Amino acid sequence: MELFIYIFAALFSVINPLGTLPIFVGLTQNDTSQERARISLWAAINTFIILLIAFFLGKYILGFFGITLNSLRIAGGLVITSSGFALLTGSFSKHKGIDKRVKDDAYQRNDIALTPLAIPMLAGPGSISLLIALREEFQKSIEMVTALTAVTLVCFIVFLMLKSAPYIVKWLGASGINAVSRIIGFIVIAIGIEYICTAVIDIIKTTF
Repeated sequence: MELFIYIFAALFSVINPLGTLPIFVGLTQNDTSQERARISLWAAINTFIILLIAFFLGKYILGFFGITLNSLRIAGGLVITSSGFALLTGSFSKHKGIDKRVKDDAYQRNDIALTPLAIPMLAGPGSISLLIALREEFQKSIEMVTALTAVTLVCFIVFLMLKSAPYIVKWLGASGINAVSRIIGFIVIAIGIEYICTAVIDIIKTTF
């Protein structure tokens, strides 16, 4: 149970679906409720598939490029920490590469569920590197099942939040979303620093 809570909390904080809600509302403002529900479902499914690929195939990608787990932890920690700072400073959208040009392009798409919603807003470098590191850290079958359950629940919550995005944004307001995002940003920074510290300590132990 502790492992499930740890993975769920870390992944949910890094993905931060709350920060995606205003963008989702803006991109789907001319869609019907049924169309928004469909986009929400496929955004969650695409995110789930991407995270599964990262979880199961990530280690082979690391092996192909000769990247060690500690290197991944440091790189992933830097990315996660950077995402946390972006949340704290209110520049999350720009950090994810969602500028005016990308938004205009998204408006012209028939389906935005894959990009920019699933990639890079939800399944970005931070969440992908986090899952790759978790896969290398937890090898037992029960641990893998626990991790997959946490990923599934996170993606299900993403679907519910996107589907209810207009109501959540209206209820919280811009100030409420910013306040919660900043709190999540602080947690994300702590997660990133923890990954970096773990890698550095492990490197020191193996070296000396």
